[in-house]
This record gives sequence, structure tokens and C-alpha cells, in this order.
Amino acid sequence: MANSYINLLDLDRQLELTRQAAKNYKESYDLFTLRFKYGNVSQIEVNQAKAQYEQAAANIPLFEKFIAQQENALSVLIGNNPGPITRGKKIDELMFPSVPAGLPSDLLANRPDIRQAEQNLIAANANIGVAKALYFPAISLTGLFGWASNDLDDLFKGPAKTWSWAVPITAPIFTAGAIAGQVKSAEALQQQALLTYEQKIQTAFREVDDALVDQKRTREQIAAQGQEVYALREYVRLTRLRYDNGYTSYFEVLYAENRLYVSELTHAQSQGTLFQALVNIYKAMGGGWVVTAEGLTEPAGDVPMSQGAAAAQAPVQK
Repeated sequence: MANSYINLLDLDRQLELTRQAAKNYKESYDLFTLRFKYGNVSQIEVNQAKAQYEQAAANIPLFEKFIAQQENALSVLIGNNPGPITRGKKIDELMFPSVPAGLPSDLLANRPDIRQAEQNLIAANANIGVAKALYFPAISLTGLFGWASNDLDDLFKGPAKTWSWAVPITAPIFTAGAIAGQVKSAEALQQQALLTYEQKIQTAFREVDDALVDQKRTREQIAAQGQEVYALREYVRLTRLRYDNGYTSYFEVLYAENRLYVSELTHAQSQGTLFQALVNIYKAMGGGWVVTAEGLTEPAGDVPMSQGAAAAQAPVQK
């Protein structure tokens, strides 16, 4: 549900960018229509300005449709009839929580799937303490800047990222006890419960690794896209200046403005992707680190108009 709400805020931001772009393009189109009336520009330039405006205008009902569908889905998800969803802050006003370093792997024991697997082992007369010691790696999940720790990376070796946690072939996991049914059947159920437990642990560690990688790479992507948006804003400003002074055609201005619009949309989408990656980290770890992270937040914000370097997010380090 959290990811659905983030997606809704992301769509709101894209609609806002599209409406602003359409407004700017409409002003250009109106200006060119007036200049054409007095013979200052050609029909070609008027048509280019009109096409640019109509393209952005056509995207407005598209985003409005996506928003309405997302609102309906969220309303049903929370037990209401389909309808609008009350918003809190805009996505640019939210804070990116930083993932603390040194988060222990025992957080994963809070995951519902692992808890259920543990209960199945207990029901099969397993010594859960021994099972945990043998199958549950006691490592740090996060390293510096909240990236995946070296210990977590070492669990998945080789280009195929296969699980490499060594477990003894024989171990005193199952205890004697009254088990209904045939002996062979009981042993088979025990082994099935143990295999399920091992698979749930492997899945948990892989999901944490995947979510941490997603967070790291998305932060890098947002930093690069922020620089791109800043550069394109300067490009648009300079091409307009060149056009006004007769050094270039309106086609170059059109090209620059379209690139900026697409880049701003992509940057907004990446902001939503990062928030979703952070939600996935919380889910994969079973929670338990948000209080620590509250003091390590940074604003999502918009790309600054003056300093491109400030568009970068957290430092990219391992």
C-alpha cells in the first residue's frame, strides 16, 4: 500500500510538470500566432509551437486517468469505495530516510514468512535455537551510507549471485517427541519444514541485498539526472537567447524544451522509485530501523536552478 501511495504522489508530480510545460508552450504558441499576424515569423514556426503545445496538452488527461485509477485502487485497498484519496505532502516535500549502517541480520527474524517457517519447524519437533545457529547468518546487513555490507555481498558469490552459506550436512536439529503418523512420513515432514525454513532465509537475505542495491543505484541515477535537468534548463535558456537574437531557428528551441520536459519527468519518476526502494528495504528487513533513520533524512526536493552540483544526493561510496 505504501508503494501505491508513493506512485500516486509521483503521478501528481508528473501531472504538475506536464501542466506547467503545457502552460509555457501555450504562451509560446500564442506569441508566435501574434508575431505571424504581423509578419515576424513563418507559418512553420507557428505550427511547430502548436504541435509542441498539443503534445503536452494530450499528456494531461493521460496522467489524470492514471491518477484516478491509482486513487480507486488505493481506496479499495483500504476498504473504501472507489474515489479520491486525501494527500499529505507532495513527493518533493518528503524526506529520503537514510538507511543506518550496521543493521543486524536478526532483524529478518521479524519477517512473517520466517516466523511462520520457524513455527512449522517447532511443530515438527525441531530445536529452533540450533536451526537458527546453523541456517541464519549473524552478519551486518548494511555498511557505510546504508549500502549493502561486505558480509551481505559475500553471501552471494559469482556472476550468478548464488547463495554460498555453508551448513553442515548433519546437525542435531530435530528432537524426539510424539509425532502422529508413520515414522517415514514424520521424517519427510521434518525435512520439508527444514528445507522451507532454509529457503525462506535465503529469500530474505536476497531481497535485502536486492533492495539495498536498488536504493544505491537509484540514488546515483537521481544525482546524474539532477545534473542533466540543470544542464538542460541552461540549454533552454541559451537557445531562447540565441533565437531571440537571430542566431538559430525555433527548431533548436523546440528540441531543447522537449528534452527538458522529458528529463524532468524521468527525474520525478526516479524520485518515486527511490522511495519505493526504501519501502522495499523496510519490508525485506522486517522493519525495526525507522526510528534510527529518522535523524538521518535528506529532502527529496527539486533540482536547483543555480547550482547543478547541489542536485546530487548522498555520496556514492561502498
